[in-house]
Amino acid sequence: MATQHSRSAARLMVMPAVIVLFLWMIVPLGMTLYFSFMDYRPMRGVFDCCVGFDNYARFMSSGSFWDAVSVTLAMVGGILAVTVVGGVALSLLLDRPMWGQGMVRILVIAPFFVMPTVSALVWKNMFMNPVNGLFAHLWKFFGAQPVDWLSQAPLFSIIFIVSWQWLPFATLILFTAIQSLDSEQLEAAEMDGAPARSRFIYIILPHLSRAITVVILIETIFLLSIFAEIFVTTGGAFGTRTLTYLIFQRVIESQNIGLGSAGGIFAVILANIIALFLMRIVGKSLDS
Repeated sequence: MATQHSRSAARLMVMPAVIVLFLWMIVPLGMTLYFSFMDYRPMRGVFDCCVGFDNYARFMSSGSFWDAVSVTLAMVGGILAVTVVGGVALSLLLDRPMWGQGMVRILVIAPFFVMPTVSALVWKNMFMNPVNGLFAHLWKFFGAQPVDWLSQAPLFSIIFIVSWQWLPFATLILFTAIQSLDSEQLEAAEMDGAPARSRFIYIILPHLSRAITVVILIETIFLLSIFAEIFVTTGGAFGTRTLTYLIFQRVIESQNIGLGSAGGIFAVILANIIALFLMRIVGKSLDS
C-alpha cells in the first residue's frame, strides 16, 4: 500500500508534465477567447478592442452557420454508422481462423496510418476522378455513364473517404473486445442449439457494447474537426462545408481573426457538449 510520502512524491514528479499540458491547452484557448471579443484584421491594420459579442452575433446570424453545423453532424453520424457496423463485421471476420491471418489483420489496419491529406488525394485522383479514375473505368466497362462523385454525391464521397481511414481503428478496438469474450459461452449456446444470429444478438453484441461506446466517443471527438479531406477534395463546395471549414473560410476571406476566433469558441463549445453527452453514455455502459 502506498504511503503518504510516496503519493506526495508521485504527485510532485507528475506535476511538471501536468503544468506543461495545461499551458499547452489553456494558452491557445485563452488567446482565441481574447481575440473573439476584438475586431482584429491584421492584413488591413485594424485592431479594435472590446467589440463585445458582435463577432459571435455575426457568426451565428450567418446563413451558413446552421448549414455548417447540420453538415458536420450529418457527416459525423454517417461516418460513425459506417465504421461501427463495418468494424463489428470485420472484427467478427478476423476472429475466424483463415490462411494468412496475421497478414490480413495488418492489411486491414494499415489505412489508419495513412495521412488524411494523402488519403484524400488518392481517392480523389485515382478512384473518384470522372475521367481517369478507377470507378470511371469500371462504369465504362459495364456500359454505364461515369459518375463525378465529388460533385454529384459529395457528402457521400467524403463520408466514404473518412470512413475508410477510421474503419481500421474501430476494427482494432472491437476485435480486441471480441478476443476477450469467453469462448465457453458461445460453445454452450451452440450446443444448446442457438443459431448464429441469436448468439450474435444475445452474447456477442452485449459484450461489444462497451467497446462500441468507446469507439463512438473517440471518433466523434476527432471527426468534429474534419478539415483536410474537405480541403483536398471539394474545397467546401457542393454542400460539404463543415463548421471547421466555415471558420477557415471566414478567416481567409474576411481576414478577420476576431470573427474566426468566435467561430472557434463555438466549435469548442459544441465539441464539449457532445463529448460530455457521450461520456455520460460511456460511464453508464462501464457501470452496468
